[in-house]
Amino acid sequence: MAIHYLRSLGLAALLVTGTAAAQQLPVAYPANGQSTNQQQTDKNACMSWAQTNAPTQASPAPETGPAVGGGQRAGGAVRGAAAGAVVGGVANNDAGHGAAVGAAAGVVAGGMRARQQRREQNTAAAATQNQNTANLAQAYGACMKGKGYTVN
Repeated sequence: MAIHYLRSLGLAALLVTGTAAAQQLPVAYPANGQSTNQQQTDKNACMSWAQTNAPTQASPAPETGPAVGGGQRAGGAVRGAAAGAVVGGVANNDAGHGAAVGAAAGVVAGGMRARQQRREQNTAAAATQNQNTANLAQAYGACMKGKGYTVN
């Protein structure tokens, strides 16, 4: 369990680092002697153009809070109760107790599935957001090059 937590923590750190790096716009240097006022005008125009023309994909907001799941806990409880009733009935002729134990274990397993699904959805949302930001930076850089700047 601790290893799984550490792996998730490492993935989250990687996503935050990747997001911070991806949000950097390229640096544009005036190549044709543009004045400071002209540079600011060009930057604003290119940012506006890039926001309008860069390809984007909708990305859902990251989910936070407890993972109640889309029925994973209830489904786990039902599956666990059924399995527990069979095992309890065979092992000690107490299907009711076996069902209760199985349902409790199923709720835990369902919660684990819900948290894993939420992590996967958040990872996909972060990747989409990073791609959108990279597309914006690329469009901004292309616009600035077109206006006579050297772009890094």
